[in-house]
Amino acid sequence: MLQEFKTFIAKGNVLDLAVGVVIGAAFGKITTSLVEDIINPILGLLIGGVDFTQLKVVLKEAVGDTPEVAVKYGNFIQVLIQFVIIAWVIFLIVKLANRLRLTETPKE
Repeated sequence: MLQEFKTFIAKGNVLDLAVGVVIGAAFGKITTSLVEDIINPILGLLIGGVDFTQLKVVLKEAVGDTPEVAVKYGNFIQVLIQFVIIAWVIFLIVKLANRLRLTETPKE
């Protein structure tokens, strides 16, 4: 069983997947920083100094030690922007990879 496990781990697909997960996590951090630190402040400035993360609808005010109940739609907007950026970049990468694959000359 141990030998089978070693063979399974050594297969290219598993290693490719592991590399993809690690790179994806790093890319997610880069995208989060891009959206939070660069894009959202610019968009907020353009629409009148609004900080997206602070946008919310308070359903019930805080009373004493009880925190407020609020719908924080600003954070949702921020995550939505991140998703669109990630999807666009992945689209561009796939498009580039397909173009490179088509221009390769088959070896005879």
